[in-house]
Amino acid sequence: MLIRTDILPEPDLPDTSHLIARGHALAQEWQVQPGAFLKHHGVTCEAEYKRDRAAAGKLMQHAQIGWRDPEKSRDAWADIHERCAARNVTIDRYGICLDWSMGIPRDDRGDAMRGTGLILDGPEDFARLTKAAPVAPHFGDFVLGFPASVENTCAALMAGSTSIGNLGQYFTFRLQNHSDDVTCTNATLTALALIAAQPVPVLVHSNLDDGFAALFGDLSSGLGAVLLERHIGTLVGVEISHCWGHHFSDPVRRLAFHLALAEISDTPGTMIYGNTTSYRGSRAENFASLASYLSIDIAGQLLTPTGHAINPVPVTENERIPDVTEVIEAQLFAARLADHEHRHMPLLDTAPARALADRIVSGGTVFFDNAMKHLAAAGIDTNNPFEMLLAIRRLGGRRLETMCAAGTDDIPSDIAEEVAEMAQTHLLRIPGDDRQALAGLRPRVLTATTDVHEHGKLVLDEVLSSAGATLIDGGTSVEPQVLAATALAEQADAVALSTYNGVAMSDYNVLREHLGDRIPVLIGGRLNQVPDSSNTSLPVDVGDQLAASGALVCREIEEAVPALLAALKETR
Repeated sequence: MLIRTDILPEPDLPDTSHLIARGHALAQEWQVQPGAFLKHHGVTCEAEYKRDRAAAGKLMQHAQIGWRDPEKSRDAWADIHERCAARNVTIDRYGICLDWSMGIPRDDRGDAMRGTGLILDGPEDFARLTKAAPVAPHFGDFVLGFPASVENTCAALMAGSTSIGNLGQYFTFRLQNHSDDVTCTNATLTALALIAAQPVPVLVHSNLDDGFAALFGDLSSGLGAVLLERHIGTLVGVEISHCWGHHFSDPVRRLAFHLALAEISDTPGTMIYGNTTSYRGSRAENFASLASYLSIDIAGQLLTPTGHAINPVPVTENERIPDVTEVIEAQLFAARLADHEHRHMPLLDTAPARALADRIVSGGTVFFDNAMKHLAAAGIDTNNPFEMLLAIRRLGGRRLETMCAAGTDDIPSDIAEEVAEMAQTHLLRIPGDDRQALAGLRPRVLTATTDVHEHGKLVLDEVLSSAGATLIDGGTSVEPQVLAATALAEQADAVALSTYNGVAMSDYNVLREHLGDRIPVLIGGRLNQVPDSSNTSLPVDVGDQLAASGALVCREIEEAVPALLAALKETR
């Protein structure tokens, strides 16, 4: 059973009505301004544009942009639009890849660790970016859900954005050295109230794959999370627009989730994200993955238009941040594929996806009902958006699913199957003698990630555990000094760190500073960082620098086992 004091032990939480009143008051000063996109299309907001396009049977296209340098991003904003328009391809919206340090209030951001994304210092920088071309600005990451939610939302509104997120990140993302969840909830709820009080509808974007859905083993639990977020949105007075797609590789399940979401929500969708976890090969091979998921997303919009834009992710995404030409290449590919897809529709049998969608809706409804009952029984006010946000965040996805999943008709999520499949592939590449040697030593290995992207960690955990290591869960989005303290306290024989983008060298240096030479550190993932002297704002590989500094660099997960054996031979 849940007990309120275990979840919300604070005797006095902030007054929800005061936070909402503050957001409404801010709306008197900070309102959506008619930017280039709204003026060009003669609409009041992106939701209106989306409904018009969906009603006309028109597909929409979404591109992700946002290099660290603001001028490069601004030039790209115009360049991508113009070069695609010259080929009669319309880019309807841009997702702006803000740096994670943007989640920290501007006055406190000076010493924050920077990643590889774009940093906009004030409202004028937001507006300068969105003026470059008549494309809908989607501020989807590191705006809502963080301590800087209010100031970033104000700036996004003034820049003409009527799609702001990412609510999903509130539940799972943690900024290093800024982990006060009450402060985070204060800012998030105030920003939501500010959005609710706008004179035109503003979509609150939530990427399920950045939230709990990425952790769920049952696909219907993801739809249950949608219902929970929609309930919170109703309490505040905002429309939640959901995105998914990163971890949906199976075509039937991908289409089924689209159909299930369409059944429970009439809010226009933001976009369907690209299935980036399927990009595991060369660029030529990745084009097959691009065509695979795009064809399903295009078919879904032709069958049941929801306003979601398709998102052709450049095929270089698994190597590095794509350049402008590669973004354009992917968009042109998507437009041509859509032309072909219209002709293929008579060949598509949707019965399996529709049957699965019914099961997803049924299981998702059970999940939502169970969650509301458990929370209410624990003394959580389910009509108080502050308590709902904070309680769900603190419970975490795995505990929520354990308590609330329907359980009678499980629909395995793609990520659960992918982790098992990938782990088996890596295990088969490890020599039997190495596996036997590691099993004999049974080392204690602390595994962790530098950020919320834990797909690699899940595979690593499965591989190391199967090879005989004893795992210590160091968590996700862990500050390196905290990770070092845990490793020492738990008497770990080694630390295995998975990193995603932009902080490989910085985090390793801090970790090594606190660990000294006592515990070896294995590091893998996106081993890159933007050099301080860079004039391109693009990250470069720092694997060689990491190795020279003493890290055990593992480009592939199976390399962790021989690296561990060599390190243990020295330390023992």
